[in-house]
Amino acid sequence: MANQFKFVGIDNSTSGAALTPFGSGNPLVSETYVIKSILVTSAGTPTVTVTNNSITAIKSAALTANVTTELLTQPLVVEGGNTLTVLSSTTDDNSIVFGASMLLLSAGSFYLGGKIDE
Repeated sequence: MANQFKFVGIDNSTSGAALTPFGSGNPLVSETYVIKSILVTSAGTPTVTVTNNSITAIKSAALTANVTTELLTQPLVVEGGNTLTVLSSTTDDNSIVFGASMLLLSAGSFYLGGKIDE
């Protein structure tokens, strides 16, 4: 499979449970996600925690209400078999909207910048 650019968006539930924006079991073991941008918006002022493979990768300051905020200053890599989760500090009606722009790299497509025969 060829490398693909993707956008994933998710509207945080107000249950307080961590969300997996790429779904359970993604990225697959044979894939790697290189996330270029994580944008969040909220009607309230929660903090947002982004966890990569059970390690806190991003813990934002309190968001400014009704303002979209970029959480990344450099790309975030999620290797195959790991899970990315997003958690809002609040469970009230001020849910967050999360959007990520990313490049999906498939095993066998590219290696050190050069094409490998599949």
